[in-house]
Amino acid sequence: QLQLVESGGGLVQPGGSLRLSCQASGFTLDYYAIGWFRQAPGKEREGVSCISRSGSATNYPDSMKGRFTISRDYGKNAIYLEMNSLKPEDTAIYYCAARVMGTSFQNICGLRPYEYAYWGQGTQVTVSS
Repeated sequence: QLQLVESGGGLVQPGGSLRLSCQASGFTLDYYAIGWFRQAPGKEREGVSCISRSGSATNYPDSMKGRFTISRDYGKNAIYLEMNSLKPEDTAIYYCAARVMGTSFQNICGLRPYEYAYWGQGTQVTVSS
């Protein structure tokens, strides 16, 4: 059974940091691009970051560049999202998602939710003083 499980969310003060993890089970992430997404109450789900199947390419919206860093560990079959300088507007449920990518597309990834077939249940991140 394909499963993605996020962890690492919690309550943090503005300016603080969190590291989210996404652990896969039932399949290997080696052939997948991985994205992190978030959804705040009353808002649409938005892309936060993605990393290509090869790990050579990453992508971030402008509002997150320099604050968020995505990485992957093939040996642990896991993806991470390091978040720094957190702001109250970063409060949301954070999801990881996976999309299988062929060899020809191993160096690209996208930030549109509809591109991804497999999703985790999410982890809550709250930024508040």
